[in-house]
Amino acid sequence: MMKIGIIGAGKVGTSLATVLKNKGFHIAGVSDALMSSLKTAKAYLGKDVLYTQNNMDVVSTSDIIAITTQDRIIPDIVREIDTKAVMLDGKLIFHTSGADPSSILLPLDKKGALLGSLHPLQTFPDIDSAIEVLPDTCIFIEGDANAIPQLKKIGEDIGARVYVIDSKNKALYHLSAVFVCNLLSALLYSGKGLMDKINIDFEPFLPIIRATLRNIENKGPLASLTGPIVRGDAKTVKAHLKAIEDMDLHKAVYKALSAVAIEMAGERKAISEETMQVLKDILKGR
Repeated sequence: MMKIGIIGAGKVGTSLATVLKNKGFHIAGVSDALMSSLKTAKAYLGKDVLYTQNNMDVVSTSDIIAITTQDRIIPDIVREIDTKAVMLDGKLIFHTSGADPSSILLPLDKKGALLGSLHPLQTFPDIDSAIEVLPDTCIFIEGDANAIPQLKKIGEDIGARVYVIDSKNKALYHLSAVFVCNLLSALLYSGKGLMDKINIDFEPFLPIIRATLRNIENKGPLASLTGPIVRGDAKTVKAHLKAIEDMDLHKAVYKALSAVAIEMAGERKAISEETMQVLKDILKGR
């Protein structure tokens, strides 16, 4: 049985290791600089795992090494392994960064390692919720041709479906996730800022948020667009801009997203080109 090692006992590393262990994989070792993180990992993975602050202990005892640290730490881990490991023949080493390609591991290629990246397209607020949602999560992988089969197997055992992407598209892939996840939270927070101005709670808006997400899931974002832009309602757009004329950040967000909505309405042929131009001029303050 292939032995898996985890470098980085945070939310991602501990949840991935737990899911893999539950699928029958042998978790050989877990390393982390913080003893508190190792203690947490042990609570999930049990006693039959090596817990260490020495990353090289994990490298030496494992056939597959997952670097699950924060992105900024990955180059340091690579330098350490490159400096201290004599050979890595046949070992699969992958990281779980969504933004970085597997090429950041390249120094380890000359020592015989197979290199890749494996990114669960999911948000990780805590370990328990991550373990719960990972089986329904899509996994995106890329890397060496010889690494892909093993990454596919691991991905299939972790999540619902595995997608292979081109390394050169990794940044755009991650940016897509940022738009639909992180920036969605930022958008809703912006909306809450408007609610706060008029003393309305966030809770009454949850049903319309849920309905919008259901529509997007069923029909896609283009067909789900509603509101004044897709109706060509110039009067309402002017009123919106007047209401936030002293809120520069909200105004910038409104104008940027309304410009996208205009293009969507045009693609749907919901409004004429003339109406599109009128709306664009309003957004530009003309």
